[in-house]
Amino acid sequence: MNEAPLLDSFNRRISYLRLSVTDRCDLRCTYCMPQKMTFLPKAEVLSLEELHTLAMGFVERGVDRIRLTGGEPLVRRGIMSLVGSMCGQIGKGLREVTLTTNGTRLSEFAADLANAGVRRVNVSLDTLDGAIFERLTRRCRLHDVVAGIDAALSAGLSVKINTVALKGINEHEIPALIEWAHSRGCDITLIETMPLGVVDEDRTDHYLPLPGVVRQLEDRWALAPSQYKTGGPARYYDINATGGRLGVITPLTENFCAGCNRVRVTATGQLFPCLGGREQVDLRAALRSQNPAEELSRALDTAMHIKPERHNFRIGDAETEPALARHMSMTGG
Repeated sequence: MNEAPLLDSFNRRISYLRLSVTDRCDLRCTYCMPQKMTFLPKAEVLSLEELHTLAMGFVERGVDRIRLTGGEPLVRRGIMSLVGSMCGQIGKGLREVTLTTNGTRLSEFAADLANAGVRRVNVSLDTLDGAIFERLTRRCRLHDVVAGIDAALSAGLSVKINTVALKGINEHEIPALIEWAHSRGCDITLIETMPLGVVDEDRTDHYLPLPGVVRQLEDRWALAPSQYKTGGPARYYDINATGGRLGVITPLTENFCAGCNRVRVTATGQLFPCLGGREQVDLRAALRSQNPAEELSRALDTAMHIKPERHNFRIGDAETEPALARHMSMTGG
């Protein structure tokens, strides 16, 4: 079996895996999934054992950071057994296991996550206004999310807030969100909305270019470019006035593909080498084959061969809509 590090055709080493553990979620964010969501049959979703086997296959090929995502990962039954088994590999080729969550169930799981070995989580939060939160998520759960963030901090987890910047919805609230996050000791990252398919509304209607937002923030505060790096696509600024760090992810206005070190795998085992590409490799078939270890390694080699140099989608251009976007729109994953 090939255990060589994962290198794509452009000599980029892949060290970071974003692994979806479920297509299900307890929110229905308008830019993520339809109100009436049809979830996948259980047989199509990777089992916890398959997810662990897949993750270890990546670790054997040099991946040392794994982020668990969804849907909402904390709604997956038995999720802590998977987290525990993965965290058991920290120091044995794996550097860290992290989690991206909507925060609604974080109060319940924060202490267990910390005890298992998770050290930091990302929480998606686009507004502190209850009415806007309910409009965006179609659920009245803002209190639960805030309580989850506080529970995570109390458990000793580092928390980063992820905020999708939405024109006409939360753009006026961005300074307050930054101040609120920093007052709790949380970093915050602003993210441009991307053309991830059509759900119940057109996402492009709310596209907000972040360079303009940064310029407006510079009129309010002194933003000092930070040397802080996470291995991800965000650029960071230190804001002395608030005592915290601001990240900015700009997939459309400022391409960040040159240093790409990651791949994404859906809950059904589809590997997408690029968030903005149409290329994909079926890892579920490899995992369920007669020789799963050998077939998985071969599939990973294929993924490295087809990983594109950069994404090419453009706002409002259906021809460049990525395959992962369509998958997310249909499955929420």
